[in-house]
Amino acid sequence: MALIALAADKGAPGVTTAAVALGAVWPRPVLVAECDQAGGDLVYRLPAAAADGDGAEGMLNPSRGLLSLAATARRGLRPDQIAEHCQRLVGGLDVLVGITNAEQAQAMTWLWSPLGRAFAGLAPVDVIADCGRLGADTPLTGLLREADLVVLLTRATLEQVAHLRERVAALTAEMRGGPPVGVLVLADPRDFRGSIAEVDRILATARGRGAAHDPEQGPPPPDVTVLGGLALDPKGAELLSGRWGGRLDRSLLIRSAREVAGDLAGRLPGAAQPPPPPQSLPAAQSPPPEGWPVPEGRVPVGGQHEEGRP
Repeated sequence: MALIALAADKGAPGVTTAAVALGAVWPRPVLVAECDQAGGDLVYRLPAAAADGDGAEGMLNPSRGLLSLAATARRGLRPDQIAEHCQRLVGGLDVLVGITNAEQAQAMTWLWSPLGRAFAGLAPVDVIADCGRLGADTPLTGLLREADLVVLLTRATLEQVAHLRERVAALTAEMRGGPPVGVLVLADPRDFRGSIAEVDRILATARGRGAAHDPEQGPPPPDVTVLGGLALDPKGAELLSGRWGGRLDRSLLIRSAREVAGDLAGRLPGAAQPPPPPQSLPAAQSPPPEGWPVPEGRVPVGGQHEEGRP
């Protein structure tokens, strides 16, 4: 139904952690897809749900995912082909496991535009694509152009925001006529709002706030908006890499992710669909495509989360 591309510039702002956290509390049916050119991390971080329902955890299969999907997509890629290459995590989140090394990415440059179109057509499932780090001449541009929203992550440090500012300027120049660009700040909860406001101020020069567009230059560059932030919460990130449970639901990371997920989903096609009540984690809101598995719920919890942001 909608494609959200998550990415970053330099450093290690936690794109994969953010993608999984947002997927865990997403208010609509969702798939997290690893599209990182440097190789995915999920097979090393998170356990797979038992296929036979006996409760035993397993390992994600690195051969079933983006690699196997690419092998079947040489003659064309349709949205209904994606489900058979996905796996489910303990907790109920569906994932498309990425490649395991950068060498595999070199043979897949043709895939990204068709994959973006297939993701965008996967109604009623939203796709959160973990695109890792973006660099100059990234082959993922084709996928980014198919997205409904491109979200760049940064930590609230001078060096990371400076690199992000340059990446925003380059990306918006290259993506004229493309989807809007949002920025999420991974911020210390002790100065959450202040960090977000400071990043917004620094990025103002890169996005040309208030500048008039000359039609002779072609389509306008995409809008850039600082969307808010995720709590910089190492303990919550560690819980997210293990067995999901009630302590995770009360973490600052998940509490902030829930607010961000609601805001992002409200910006996407089909946003009129009402979200679930806040005391319960999201389950599927509408019938999935034929053959698509529906999780009963994602992060299993047993209580109402505390209100308010970090």
